[in-house]
Amino acid sequence: MTVIDSEAVAIGGVRQGWLDALHGWVTTVDHKRIGILYVGSALFFMVIGGVEISIIRLQLAQAEAHLISPQTFNRLFTMHGTTMIFLFGMPMLFGIANFVIPLMLGARDLAFPRLNAFGFWLFLFGGFLLYYSYLGAEGLYGAGSAPDIGWFAYAPLTSKTFSPGNSTDYWILAILVSGFGSMLTSVNLIATTLTMRCKGMTLMRMPMMVWIMLVVSVLVVLVIPPLTAAQVMLLLDRFLGAHFFDAQAGGSALLWQHLFWFFGHPEVYILMLPGFAYASEIIPVFSRKVLFGYPAMVAATVGIGVLSLGVWAHHMFAVGLSRDLNIFFTGSTLLVAVPTGIKIFNWLGTIYGGKIRFDTPMLFCLAFLAQFVVAGLTGVILAIAPLDWQLSDSYFVVAHFHYVIVGGLLFTIFGAIYYWFPKVTGRRLSETLGRWNFWLLVIGFQITFTTMHVQGLLGMPRRIYTYPADRGWEIWNQATSVGVVFQIAAVAIFAFNVWRSLRKGQIAGDDPWDAWTLEWSTTSPPPSYNFETIPEVQSRRPLWDLKHPDDPDGIHE
Repeated sequence: MTVIDSEAVAIGGVRQGWLDALHGWVTTVDHKRIGILYVGSALFFMVIGGVEISIIRLQLAQAEAHLISPQTFNRLFTMHGTTMIFLFGMPMLFGIANFVIPLMLGARDLAFPRLNAFGFWLFLFGGFLLYYSYLGAEGLYGAGSAPDIGWFAYAPLTSKTFSPGNSTDYWILAILVSGFGSMLTSVNLIATTLTMRCKGMTLMRMPMMVWIMLVVSVLVVLVIPPLTAAQVMLLLDRFLGAHFFDAQAGGSALLWQHLFWFFGHPEVYILMLPGFAYASEIIPVFSRKVLFGYPAMVAATVGIGVLSLGVWAHHMFAVGLSRDLNIFFTGSTLLVAVPTGIKIFNWLGTIYGGKIRFDTPMLFCLAFLAQFVVAGLTGVILAIAPLDWQLSDSYFVVAHFHYVIVGGLLFTIFGAIYYWFPKVTGRRLSETLGRWNFWLLVIGFQITFTTMHVQGLLGMPRRIYTYPADRGWEIWNQATSVGVVFQIAAVAIFAFNVWRSLRKGQIAGDDPWDAWTLEWSTTSPPPSYNFETIPEVQSRRPLWDLKHPDDPDGIHE
């Protein structure tokens, strides 16, 4: 009896320990824990989005296939696009920023810790609300109907006539709620950056990542409200007969496109600029050189932020805009390539002549450089209105977009995780598994998205669930689908690497990369208060000044 009681006490103690730990995570206002929650949630939704696209690729691997119905296909690509943009990309960038930005600034926390927690839970609730549509939304065929309107939700597809039931309402409310969370986090990052920098850290001494996230946060605050307003208008259309987007009642379907893409194209830079930030932190450390042309990089970042607000209608060249508008948006889209090109040359200038270390974070950044150049070139093609008319709504556009988001953002996210994982956990991820992760992802990416360019040039439309066998598209679709298998294997190896490293990974130490920014000056993982004493900086490389006070301008041998 005594043994049984002891076991019961032990089991109860373990259960209580788990409950206490769970309570600590749920109620936390520590920016580092909230950052981990953001990243963990984003990776969870990435897996869900990956499952959705895997089913889509199985359907498209063979001509005239009927693995899934057209309705199921529409729901899958709607949920995949919405998930990867709103539930993976944005929370991932906010998660990394949450953890790293206060440490880089020498601050104790973000300016508004409780608001920070509130922003995270709003995002997570919005994600769950979206997927609750599978259980609670009633569509054409009864309960369990997910949204099938595309992640862009073009009118009139969103009207009650074409989208009865509640699935579209779940989509609207989920994005609206998550959008509020994004705005709150952005306001927090802006306030922290402008008011909580440590002594000596002027604006032009901030790490490049802080500058970029400042611009990103300003963009979020500027472009989420128009999207929110459009969603409210859509709700009024659906429930109160407001007819904002109903052309038959005097509204305009193009009004939705203008409002959506005024958010949607800056959103591409909101997602991509953090990738630039990660590369700007990783490349100098592994090249053993100061970031080349720091003032030009800052100017280019601000330039991209400003110009991105004036390019949205290049998504609408095929809708019949006037010649003058086509010329304006062609010019503005080509112009935004200039500051982006400046960044490419700055990264290459940093690498040139450096003592390069090909660790896993650097490998991901080098792949990003090559792939993003291709993405930029195809973007220039699509920026020219006559060419866009030919390629609009073809798989060429799908290839371009994924070259940006996957070839650019996803690769830099992996680089950032491998780079900052030691700071978060105190342990390093396996370099061997990291290289397997890298090469499988590179191979899978190239097979999947390079072939999509060919499909587009051969005339394959996007958003079709099947296709005839006599168009010459099948072999390219099969190759695209094979590439997805390599990407799944890469993500599986990454997940195993994280699990294994958390249990018995190599102890990293406080500064495993011999880096230069302030987050590496504290312990790994950092204490709840971040720094024993608030640091004071005198240059853009404060940690270098501490390590090498007699060699402030040197390159570490």
